[in-house]
Amino acid sequence: MAKKSRTKTREVDTTGAGEVGPRQPCPCGSGKRYKACHGAAGGAPRVFVARPFEGLPGECDIVAMRELVPAATAPLTIEGTDRTVTLCSLLPMAAPGMVRDSGEVWLGLQVQHGFGDPSRDLAAVLEKALVHADAGEPGIVGLTDPPGEGPRLQDLVTDDSLTVTVHDGFDFWLSDVDDKEALAGALDRANDAASPTQRLTQVEAAYWTSMGSKEHLRWVMPEPEDALLDALARLHVAGDDVLVEDSRLVGMFRTHGLLVPVWDLAVGTGAEALEDPAAAFKEKLDAVLGDDTPLTAEERAARNGLANRQVTIR
Repeated sequence: MAKKSRTKTREVDTTGAGEVGPRQPCPCGSGKRYKACHGAAGGAPRVFVARPFEGLPGECDIVAMRELVPAATAPLTIEGTDRTVTLCSLLPMAAPGMVRDSGEVWLGLQVQHGFGDPSRDLAAVLEKALVHADAGEPGIVGLTDPPGEGPRLQDLVTDDSLTVTVHDGFDFWLSDVDDKEALAGALDRANDAASPTQRLTQVEAAYWTSMGSKEHLRWVMPEPEDALLDALARLHVAGDDVLVEDSRLVGMFRTHGLLVPVWDLAVGTGAEALEDPAAAFKEKLDAVLGDDTPLTAEERAARNGLANRQVTIR
């Protein structure tokens, strides 16, 4: 029997939607304008979970794998089965799930569908894939309709932690495939589109990436948004948000209920040079997160600047 979900889904009531202007933010909290969300023809999914991966081990890394990291994997231990299940950032053809010839089950985070609760979607795909695996039926598994009520990934995963492996490309797709030549072209195209990425080792869910002409550090943080913005503003005014020479905190993403501060870095910085500075920054951040004194005028201005440089990813 599945455990009780540790994160409740939220039903969106649109009965008073006519009072919302089409260009105003949708009251469901999706970050979209009303006309592009519940005001669109047919409306948006009635179930919307603002922080869908809360309660899962490695929540911040899962968010990074879904939104930021091209090629990464993490093993999952699933209640009631001894099959190997691997969580992947991206699968071939953006498949939601795959049963491999070996019987292994792979789950994809970067998918085309979305029914309001990614955790429920993942659990539904996982359950279907396990049925196919037990029947000896390899192939792609996905969803064409909303999965309806049922367990979420939080209810099925028994791990206490998540071990993420970042890959240089997608060669892991073919790790158990004999005829690699037949898929070489598709693999080359996927690898060419993947930006070099490394996960820092001294802090959680911080990823260096090179975009060619620029390098960035993108760090998924679990703290509540208001408290984190206050803390980042205090550090900015104190000059303590500079990680390394020529780095700059330029803004942040907001996705799946979490904030992702982004630093621009000088080309050639690399991931290794960020390890100790990131750990030192985390200590400073933790110290000011407990500061509940009112922000100064300069700190309020810095906070407003950070808030205005947010981009919501959905």
